[in-house]
Amino acid sequence: MADWVSDSDDGFEWDSDGDGEVAGSHDGAGTSAAASRSVDAPGPSTLAGPTSHSAEQLEHFVGMGFKRNTVLEAMKKNGDGDADSLLQLILTLQEIENDPSLDNGSASGCVPRPVDDSDDEGFLENWDDEAAGGSSYRGPNSDDSNDEDFLQEMSQKDQKVESLVNMGFPEDEAKMAITRCGPDASVDVLVDFIYASQTAVDGCTGSLSDLEDNSFEGRKKRRLMEGNRKKRKRFGDEAQGSRGTFDGSHDVPMPLPNPMVGFGLPNQRWRSVNRELPTQAIGRPFFYYENVALAPKGVWATISRFLYDIQPEFVDSKFFCAAARKRGYIHNLPIDNRSPLLPLPPKKIRDAFPHTKKWWPPWDPREQLNCIQTCVASAKLLDRIRVALSNCGNPPPPTVQKYVLEECRKWNLVWVGRHQVAPLEPHEMECLLGFPMDHTRGICRTERYRSLGNSFQVDTVAYHLSVLRDMFPKGMNVLSLFSGIGGAEVALHRLGIRMKTVVSVEKSKVNRTVLKNWWDETQTGTLIEIDDVQILTAEKIEWYVRRIGGFDLVIGGSPCNNLTGSNRHHRDGLEGEHSALFYHYFRILDSVKSAMERM
Repeated sequence: MADWVSDSDDGFEWDSDGDGEVAGSHDGAGTSAAASRSVDAPGPSTLAGPTSHSAEQLEHFVGMGFKRNTVLEAMKKNGDGDADSLLQLILTLQEIENDPSLDNGSASGCVPRPVDDSDDEGFLENWDDEAAGGSSYRGPNSDDSNDEDFLQEMSQKDQKVESLVNMGFPEDEAKMAITRCGPDASVDVLVDFIYASQTAVDGCTGSLSDLEDNSFEGRKKRRLMEGNRKKRKRFGDEAQGSRGTFDGSHDVPMPLPNPMVGFGLPNQRWRSVNRELPTQAIGRPFFYYENVALAPKGVWATISRFLYDIQPEFVDSKFFCAAARKRGYIHNLPIDNRSPLLPLPPKKIRDAFPHTKKWWPPWDPREQLNCIQTCVASAKLLDRIRVALSNCGNPPPPTVQKYVLEECRKWNLVWVGRHQVAPLEPHEMECLLGFPMDHTRGICRTERYRSLGNSFQVDTVAYHLSVLRDMFPKGMNVLSLFSGIGGAEVALHRLGIRMKTVVSVEKSKVNRTVLKNWWDETQTGTLIEIDDVQILTAEKIEWYVRRIGGFDLVIGGSPCNNLTGSNRHHRDGLEGEHSALFYHYFRILDSVKSAMERM
């Protein structure tokens, strides 16, 4: 298998600390000193001091003459970057602030000034700026409470990093642990995570004799490691599928593979995979559960625990199409003799959308898009990019290139003209996700983006489901939970698997309309629609099981609203209002299995 390591990037997950807006005041302190510097000033190595703590960094750069709010904004954007990259950001932001031609709306400047897009018309009415990882400049009367919270959080993070480094852990692993476990995680949890990641990479628990250290912190580290080893052994020795009461003992991050290739990819040499399913998870009904890979700590451990302790299969759809989509799948499907949908979809932007090649600048290195989102960039942003590029030379200066590339990556913008970028059209998203063209046509544009952003990547799912083709030559009965616009149904159809009966549970009327229209045009079986998982009781499930002879496949992915996004305040894990619907998936699957055992 692939090496198991922590993987923290998720395509769109920019500014993972979640502080989308920056606060600051236009005080005059240090203005002349800061203004005297330019991008031609001495390099970062001569200006950046040796400071390592955030508070010290702030005072260091303010003492150099930069505005406090400019430094704060740069620190938030820089994340875990070093002092050199922080200085470059400060200089870039200062150039943006000090360009008077941009303040009065003139088109003569090269670097666009960040502005608030909250008044934009179009597709952003349901979008949270903070969740998008964007930033908007606030005026001199803005509240400084966000800055104080940011500094306090950074100070706590610095202290935890210092503690872990003093215990002998590498600084980059310490920062990665805080990113994955969250800024509120205790040092003990962070140590557990680092050790678990190291253990997964090495393929064994390692020898504690190699870590001899008689200091107090060394003894604490060994004690924590030994406790972690025992906990992992205890978890592994439990009866497979025994769920018990979830008491938080498994509230630890699950290491993610890098690269995220699951149990194998099409046209690759088959790798040996150690996969043993518990007895109660083998055979009909087959089940398949999907959700975002980069969930808060403990989420996938909990999901796995409820679904018979089956190891998740983490896959990035960039290996199946031209866009990333990192997802985890828990299923009891066979993993031998899988086959991809043909023809294989293009995996590069230039091949998926040849019309962009003519305009693609050589300084844009992107070959694949980031994860498809539920909304698109505003017209105001697109115009800012056009104006910035139109008033610069060719190639534009590095500061402009960096700004444009950040926005292009964030919003999945493609080149459609000279100095002109645009968001993907709905039919282009359908192509990337493996749906037939115009699958979502007939609903409003905003709903098309939202529905597609929440859907399966059909080629990825079909690759996993392909093992069912020979098992059910006469067709199958499917229970589709959280159906959305029918990604599972489209995957089965493209595999040539006849769906005799599909019981579809989907709350959105718009999504149900899309699925019903597609079904009526392509299928001959029976589609039964239910609008809420909560009304699918055990009695109703038993009635359906007896009526159609049981289900061959239970498939779905509960909402990820509380599991992802840059705004950590919305990440409530499986206790969130939407993401807690996972427990209905488990409840319904358990009821199906029980009803079929009584047949």
